[in-house]
Amino acid sequence: MDGAQAGGVTAPLLPVLQRRIAAEGPITVAAFMADCLLHPEHGYYRTREAIGLGGDFVTAPEISQMFGELLGLWAADYWQKLGCPDRCYLVELGPGRGTLMRDALRAARALPAFRRAAQPLLVEASERLREMQHRLLAGEMAQWHDDIAALPTDAPVIVLANEFLDALPVRQFQRGDDGGWHERRIALAGDGSSLCFMLDPRSLPFEELLPPELRDAPHGVIVESSPAVRAVASEIAARLRKQGGAALFIDYGYDRPGFGETLQAVFRHAYADPLAQPGLADLTAHVDFISFARAAQRGGAGVWGPVGQGAFLASLGISMRAAKLKQQAAPGKAADIDRDLQRLTAPEEMGTLFKVMALTAPEAPQPAGFS
Repeated sequence: MDGAQAGGVTAPLLPVLQRRIAAEGPITVAAFMADCLLHPEHGYYRTREAIGLGGDFVTAPEISQMFGELLGLWAADYWQKLGCPDRCYLVELGPGRGTLMRDALRAARALPAFRRAAQPLLVEASERLREMQHRLLAGEMAQWHDDIAALPTDAPVIVLANEFLDALPVRQFQRGDDGGWHERRIALAGDGSSLCFMLDPRSLPFEELLPPELRDAPHGVIVESSPAVRAVASEIAARLRKQGGAALFIDYGYDRPGFGETLQAVFRHAYADPLAQPGLADLTAHVDFISFARAAQRGGAGVWGPVGQGAFLASLGISMRAAKLKQQAAPGKAADIDRDLQRLTAPEEMGTLFKVMALTAPEAPQPAGFS
């Protein structure tokens, strides 16, 4: 496929990247991901309808209302475990179209005192997505912030983050024949009209890059590392230590150190070449939950999980919620609810690939869903 085309659509970010690489030299995978997703003019989340049947992918909240409702009840339950404070912040990181927050707040009305106490806050950098969220959450008195650092600190915080970490940039390293680790970068290929991967010839110190379990990885393997993911863990841990509360992260990833490339692109619900259509395809990488947990623990947070999404939702009562919805459903809709339940929880669907991890303030109560 021509690097400037994706299904007949021109990728305007490509010449921007070509000029940058020509001027600066090959760029890191992390820098490439950051530009592809968040470039102010041509970034994917700035310009595309990403989520839903008309976009490139469908997230759990868009599959079924049950997902957001159960997370809202999870938050209400933890508010009770905190002693029912008069005020708290219900925060969502990367809220997509706002569907999860809408469903969570609807479910929260089952506990009116929690709904009165909870101020909805959404952390969203994309103006395009903010417009959708404003429309969907009209009347909920929600507030928006550009980043985590801008969130207020004067009350306990309960954070929900679904498929937030997977979009944070990763660096890639490959073990060379010399036994050293070399960073994988993005360069200009051939006549400069397309992009390709290359290895930085400089060897880097292993201890500063990767977990000790991978010290003896064989030559040629690729390992990913995300300073951005670890920074989120540290920042949330510091907030929980100061404010109290909990944070729930749900994403696809792995729960033990490993090697192999997980960077992937999705364009119109199909996998694509990550380099072929910069800015037009969604880029993600699997989350290293072990590194995330270690960073949170270093920051002083309590860590729970990870557990599989299927087991987590089952422990929150998703089967009972599905049965209730089927009782209320229009004729012929019960089978749709069963299919949604299967997709969210079955091991061969999202049930095991997607992991759930909670962070809490030090010595705080155990959150629901983690036995």
